[in-house]
Amino acid sequence: MGLCAEKTAKDYGFTREDQDNYALKSYELAEKAWTNREFAAEVVEVNVRQRKGSPDLVIKEDEEYKRLIKEKVSILAPAFLKDGTGTITAANASSLNDGAAAIVLASKIGLTQNSTLKPIAKIVAFAESARLPIDFTIAPVDAVKLLLKQSNMSKDEIARWEVNEAFSVTALAFIQSLDLDPAKVNARGGAVALGHPIGCSGARIVVTLLHQLTAGEYGIAAICNGGGEATAVLIQKM
Repeated sequence: MGLCAEKTAKDYGFTREDQDNYALKSYELAEKAWTNREFAAEVVEVNVRQRKGSPDLVIKEDEEYKRLIKEKVSILAPAFLKDGTGTITAANASSLNDGAAAIVLASKIGLTQNSTLKPIAKIVAFAESARLPIDFTIAPVDAVKLLLKQSNMSKDEIARWEVNEAFSVTALAFIQSLDLDPAKVNARGGAVALGHPIGCSGARIVVTLLHQLTAGEYGIAAICNGGGEATAVLIQKM
């Protein structure tokens, strides 16, 4: 996957510095979000039992953003290409983390039958797309273009965007290809700073997106699925 990301960086002309700067920004946004308790409404505390006689360890926030050593970002060795041309490093790629996310889906019929359920958003539409596996990093771009076309909407109608930062170059290509305002994309940091728990990230970006929108606003979450495929979903906050 790292070599695929290197191809994307070369194809788009993204330098090592571009990717490092994006990674630092992702960490900065994540730190700000945690500090300002912007994740509080979406995070469930986890109590970790300790040895007998010791109080439980209460985990309220992810630790990854605190591990950043800014001075090392620009001097880390490339992780995949060792011939002097590599640009992908451990710092500008997502890390593997523990994590889980949950979303409850309900149909209109289900909501009618259970009046106590109060939806916080609705799925307006979704789309899938695929490229050659080597270009998996930019597959979310195609999924979003198809989604907007099918929904008869423009990118300017979307208040917030979440794209999974498998690598910094994934988000950079996403923003450039769709000509998006970077301030509206992963506004609370992305997987580079928050981690990329396998099997969790798709639901996680939807949860984070939901908690950024205000009533009536639209948001899009997009993620590459591996093998060249990608999925994008359009939601509206209730």
